[in-house]
Amino acid sequence: MRYILLLRGINVGGKNKVVMSELKALLEEVNFQDVHSYINSGNLFFSSTDTLDICICKIKDLLESHYEFSIPFALLTKEEYLEEKTNLPDWWNEDLARRDVLFFSYQLDKSSVLDFLRQANFYNEIIHIGNHAVFWGKFDEAEYLKTTYHKQLLKQNFYKKITIRNGNTFEKIAQILESEK
Repeated sequence: MRYILLLRGINVGGKNKVVMSELKALLEEVNFQDVHSYINSGNLFFSSTDTLDICICKIKDLLESHYEFSIPFALLTKEEYLEEKTNLPDWWNEDLARRDVLFFSYQLDKSSVLDFLRQANFYNEIIHIGNHAVFWGKFDEAEYLKTTYHKQLLKQNFYKKITIRNGNTFEKIAQILESEK
């Protein structure tokens, strides 16, 4: 099975440094194969015969034993990731000012995110709720500071348990997965 591992909050502004080549070697030590990364922000691909739950346990143990800071993460199979892309609404491919994907980490209770979204008053923005992520579009850069995304998302308790990728990174990861055998 092919997996995509998405780490949260690493290598940002010199904080929570994780060297990708070292992390790739650690993943190989726990018997993950064909480990690759895309850019330095914690996007890793690997293959394993282990189930998703076993992979999550291995990654959790590995991160906790090798890093002095918490690293929330999302883990999806190749099929799950590509299914998210396939099920996107048409607006995702329109000319938006910003597009972001908020992936649910393995330890997150999604109901807290869904409750927030149900109660939110959106301003010049649009969302799509997928199985593993929320896809969030912003229509106007000049109005960004008025959006729920900007004004309220960071204040939510669940915020530290999601990992965000911009739309271009999401699309590039999908291209990489689609190009693999």
